[in-house]
Amino acid sequence: MTGPVPSAPVRLVIARCSVDYIGRLTAHLPMANRLLLVKADGSVSVHADDRAYKPLNWMTPPCTLKDELVDTPDGRAGTWTVTNKAGEQLVITIESVEHDSTHELGVDPGLQKDGVEAELQRLLALHVETFGAGWSLVRREYPTAIGPVDLLCRDADGATVAVEIKRRGEIDGVEQLTRYLELLNRDPLLAPVKGVFAAQEIKPQARVLAHDRGIDCVTVDYAVLKGTDDPTQRLF
Repeated sequence: MTGPVPSAPVRLVIARCSVDYIGRLTAHLPMANRLLLVKADGSVSVHADDRAYKPLNWMTPPCTLKDELVDTPDGRAGTWTVTNKAGEQLVITIESVEHDSTHELGVDPGLQKDGVEAELQRLLALHVETFGAGWSLVRREYPTAIGPVDLLCRDADGATVAVEIKRRGEIDGVEQLTRYLELLNRDPLLAPVKGVFAAQEIKPQARVLAHDRGIDCVTVDYAVLKGTDDPTQRLF
């Protein structure tokens, strides 16, 4: 089949395959057993049995999947060719298929914030000047196809800024904000959209990743925002 990657079922394929990425750079994965994941958002990713959530290679939407698997005496074999709008390709050569299934996951309710994160979001929405003089709030919980952005703001220059708020800032929060920015920057009414990662505490690894992706990090003081900070109790 050729066309847009399906928008509903998630497809899981366990196969012995090799992978070639052809685009701005080239990369090759030799033949091995791997998990191929086609998600409802249109992404195609290749996973090994390690590296936690991070795939070995992937193609983000929008892209098309050309499935040329055929039946052979030893099972199904052939190629998947995934092409994005820039013409880059992920060519997956499949020697054999051990498992191939699709699953309807339904609508995800999204990440549920704990009480502190929800309160941080409320307070920062009231005090967006925490991020800089002249900032203004566009909307809390700005909707996207993959979940709501905590705060959508305008900075002093009128640029759009997406703010992701965490109690503890870790790598997964930076990844989450990165996905939001990819979607928001496709909207010509918003682009270019910058990112701010705000938390009470931000891990060094998360800061490095955020800096690499052009995302600003802001450490926020919950007590100061609530107005319960007592300067007389500080050591310095």
